[in-house]
Amino acid sequence: MNVKKFTAPTSREALRKVREALGPDAVILSNRPMDGVVEILALANDDAASLAQPAADAPLGMPDLEIEDTYTPSPMMAAPAPRAPAPRQPSPQQMQDAIKARMQAQMEAQREAEAQANMEARMQARSQARPAPGFAPAASASRPVAAAPAAPALDMDRISAMVADAVNSAKANAAAEMSTMMTELRAMRGMMETQLAELSWGSSQQREPHKAAVLREMLAAGFSATLAKMLIEKMPAGRSAEESLRWVRTVLARNISAISNEDALIENGGVFALVGPTGVGKTTSTAKLAARCVMRHGPEKLALITTDAYRIGAHEQLRIYGKILGVMVHSVKDEADLRIALKELRNKHTVLIDTVGVSQRDQMVTEQVAMLQGADADVKRLLCLNSTSTQETLTEVVRAYQGTGLAGAIMTKLDEAASIGNVLDVVIRQKLNLFYVSNGQRVPEDLHLAKPVELVERAFRSKKDVNQFADSDLPMLMAAAGNDGLREVHLG
Repeated sequence: MNVKKFTAPTSREALRKVREALGPDAVILSNRPMDGVVEILALANDDAASLAQPAADAPLGMPDLEIEDTYTPSPMMAAPAPRAPAPRQPSPQQMQDAIKARMQAQMEAQREAEAQANMEARMQARSQARPAPGFAPAASASRPVAAAPAAPALDMDRISAMVADAVNSAKANAAAEMSTMMTELRAMRGMMETQLAELSWGSSQQREPHKAAVLREMLAAGFSATLAKMLIEKMPAGRSAEESLRWVRTVLARNISAISNEDALIENGGVFALVGPTGVGKTTSTAKLAARCVMRHGPEKLALITTDAYRIGAHEQLRIYGKILGVMVHSVKDEADLRIALKELRNKHTVLIDTVGVSQRDQMVTEQVAMLQGADADVKRLLCLNSTSTQETLTEVVRAYQGTGLAGAIMTKLDEAASIGNVLDVVIRQKLNLFYVSNGQRVPEDLHLAKPVELVERAFRSKKDVNQFADSDLPMLMAAAGNDGLREVHLG
């Protein structure tokens, strides 16, 4: 069967083409507009007769259709009506219905094949995008599969990205909510602990009023509420306020670590570096120690080194002290110079290093500690603590200059401090080894060995007015006192 397709701008012109090509007896199969033109499918009358003859006896099969597009421009003319069919020949309408049914079946089969191919392509793209663990997709050997379009893969990638974004957003929101909830819980816990501590201290204050008296004395002397709280909680019961305060003084003196004589520094010798912030009295303390060493061993056994190249006249100040004592002063700039100087002075009994003053919040503190530790010598660092500084400032200084450990500390400017409980509190809580106390500018007279009992007595003698703390304020102070930075205190 030879079905031909004719297209023309109008139906009249399309029918004219059919008549010219197939004759006036041609059978019209379909006539439809398509993409701005008119499309007619037709076949010759003889082909239609041969096709319709077996249709009456048996079901029609699916013959191969050959559609030819014969488009030849020519003048428009009307096609005559088809003549009556010959005897024993089916009507044109029957032939058209039969052919249309076969064409419809063929088109449906083609659509099913295309749908099946698209489905297989999508499944293959999905398996390639997210392969299962230990599974590698293999090419099918049974039949070739048409290449899948790019749109399904892109859609799967886009869906996967959207799902991942949604999951990440949900996780972030859950983490933020959890963090907010934990913050609120901590705040509620802190508030409840504070209220319970206030209630506990209020009831304890009513039962044991001598504890409130001891607390006032310690706060007025400059000691922290944290240390006072620990001692009061461990205070023996059944004692008066005077006996309890005497017990507190004894415990404080026992927890101040100090050298009993100067042999640890003057007699044994070594390399000592005085460190600390600006203006705490490092240079003056270095001169005082140098005078003690000269009086014990002579000027030839001592060497002075300064690293202070920042302050104007700092090197000259130490040089003047060295000239008075008959000791050479060496100036170094960095770790390499310090290493060379210490190597040249290794035959000296004692070497004192006056370092540059650096704020505890400056990055140069870490560099200075690293320079002293990398000098290829056992450099013992002595931290100078200004007695006039606040407790918070002294705590920051110790934490900044501590590094891998301090050999000891020197309390300076004792004569300028209104109260020394603040510096004693830091020495006790940070477990520092107290070497000397300095209470003036005279060299070397105003440098003394630290005596814990005398220092504690002086702290309580120079205390502030104890009545500045009202009874209603004490529960709040005790509730706010924590255990941060407080190490174990020895009671006996």
